[in-house]
Amino acid sequence: MQESNDIVQQLGRRMQRLGRRLVTAESCTGGRIAAAITDVPGCSAWFERGFVTYSNASKSELLAVPPALILQEGAVSEAVVLAMVRGAIQCSHADVAIAVSGIAGPDGGSPEKPLGTVWMAWMVAPAPACAAHYIYQGDRASVRGQACRDALLGLLQFLAVEP
Repeated sequence: MQESNDIVQQLGRRMQRLGRRLVTAESCTGGRIAAAITDVPGCSAWFERGFVTYSNASKSELLAVPPALILQEGAVSEAVVLAMVRGAIQCSHADVAIAVSGIAGPDGGSPEKPLGTVWMAWMVAPAPACAAHYIYQGDRASVRGQACRDALLGLLQFLAVEP
């Protein structure tokens, strides 16, 4: 997707100017953000690694998200995505992170968390993380694509406020 490629190129230039390294922690996007990044030549200068933590157990094992937090808040929640983004930085050699968790469908929605619900978070260590909530329309592929684009755009915007 050309739009993602353009966003990643801008992101890469910004990351290199800042001397930062990025880690991704993905659930519903299943590695799509990392794939969009690694489609762009030269990303090894600023992309450190990606975690695909689709199951609740993997969120706990790989990102140190407390199982009790997942049980209490649900995997698709602000609290969990903030824990994911912090865990991604703690469990890598990166200082910038994106985390995404959502319900891409076609199953899994509820009245409180309908299909298309996605939480994402960004962090530039040592500053606090920030999170955003989206409800996307469309099928599974569309929800995942929109989440990938918005996660990358969100990080680009988040980095724009960095000195």
